[in-house]
Amino acid sequence: NLWDPGSMAGVPVLVHMHSHLIHMLIGVASCMLLACGPAQDPTAGLNEETPLAEIDRRILANPGSAPLFAERARHHERVDSIGTAVRDWQRAIELDSTNSAYHFGLGDLYFRELDMDKAENALVRASQLDPQATMPMLRLSELRLLQKRHREAMELANNVLRIDVHNAMAYYLKGWIHLEGGDTALAVSSYRTAVEQDPSMHAAYVQLGGLLALRNDPVALEYYRSALEITPNNVDALYGMAMYAQQNGMDSLALATYGRIVGLAPMHPYAWYNTGFIHLEHNNDPVAARTGFAQAVRVSPTYTEAYYNMGVTYERTGDLDSASVWYGRALKVDPAFTLAAEGQSRLLSRGVRIRR
Repeated sequence: NLWDPGSMAGVPVLVHMHSHLIHMLIGVASCMLLACGPAQDPTAGLNEETPLAEIDRRILANPGSAPLFAERARHHERVDSIGTAVRDWQRAIELDSTNSAYHFGLGDLYFRELDMDKAENALVRASQLDPQATMPMLRLSELRLLQKRHREAMELANNVLRIDVHNAMAYYLKGWIHLEGGDTALAVSSYRTAVEQDPSMHAAYVQLGGLLALRNDPVALEYYRSALEITPNNVDALYGMAMYAQQNGMDSLALATYGRIVGLAPMHPYAWYNTGFIHLEHNNDPVAARTGFAQAVRVSPTYTEAYYNMGVTYERTGDLDSASVWYGRALKVDPAFTLAAEGQSRLLSRGVRIRR
């Protein structure tokens, strides 16, 4: 958060610029592989619309068929019957314990359900059975990254590239590792290689947009637009685009994009907050700003900055009692919030009765 000393009324205003962008970038990175289906799905090519009853009928006719249990496991995953899917993967492994893909299927499911200890056991076994299989290594690389074991994560990603030099996911993972390590230049290089290998990898475009936005590079907008061409309702890309526009004098684009975000994700506090900020500081319209700040605290009741800036809107319009109330709400959430305390002191010096 930055204090803007150029405030028209001399009241410090909290702004959101880069304060959480790196955290957002890491969050987007961590979601990417979790959202990906396995590249070595043992049921690949089977009809996903096959009714469960039909799969059950075939299993009854052939109870020793591991592929049928794998097929049913995938069916149960698609309908979120996770416990049943786990049991079917385990049954497939009982019937064919040397099949790497079945161990990967089970480990991948555990991974996506964030049961990391079980995921690790299954994924390690899958890699042992088929050292050339890339997806178990990619999942293990991400698991190591989540454990902050960056060197091992990088080794696994590089092992994948020794097998498949065009593997976009491995480059994406390397970008994420560099990002967490604080080397944004290498992160940009890896993400660019990822989209060269797979131009449909929308999350890498989002990462590139965010990293170039940190440099104030206008190419950031092009990367966000590329992500939106692939996934038009990508909230991360929209938010990055709106932030870049806000920081670079494109308020109409920023407001329109924030509006699109809250239409897609009404519980997005930052989009509401930044909408309020643009009206307050860029448009000098504290009344219009209140809607954004009020919505921000509605969806995020501990959002101290939004409470504070709501107080600023009332102080600017001369409604000092209401300003005091909002500063007080900020202090209830965070008693050490200096700017809110200073706001109360400022009001007190002007004769406002401060309610505790």
